[in-house]
Amino acid sequence: MSAQATECCPRFDPEPWEDKEIVWDNKRFLQDHVVSLFHMPLNFGAVMKRDMEVIEAAGAESEEMFVLSDENSLWGADVYLPISKEIKGVKTATLSGTFLSRVFEGPYRNMKHWVADMTAFARKQGREIQKLYFFYTTCPKCSKKYGENYVVILAQI
Repeated sequence: MSAQATECCPRFDPEPWEDKEIVWDNKRFLQDHVVSLFHMPLNFGAVMKRDMEVIEAAGAESEEMFVLSDENSLWGADVYLPISKEIKGVKTATLSGTFLSRVFEGPYRNMKHWVADMTAFARKQGREIQKLYFFYTTCPKCSKKYGENYVVILAQI
């Protein structure tokens, strides 16, 4: 069996995301919504499958593939997938601004500590966080297989 057949998520390289400042000017995203129960996604896989089919059918694949999650409720999250061009018939969004990114590794129960660390990191640079986005780099199955559970936090400043 090939590596492609045994893993659905590529192994994550933290280096491009670790302690970086990212500037986006109207970066395009397909925007969707995932239903959650206390921040645990219930239909993430189905939403990603649907969204990837839409992106591929429109020929709007981005050179970089990641999914940002706006954990705006205990009952759901808005998700953002980068796209290379506008897509008719679906909700899209653009994000602009400066973002600090940091990489964390470990179980999700550490999220409260990671957010506090990100806040301290921003303040140390004299910045205040306006909004947080989360990039869960692998699915639980691949995370277990790799023995790593990386999460990137992007703080819009």
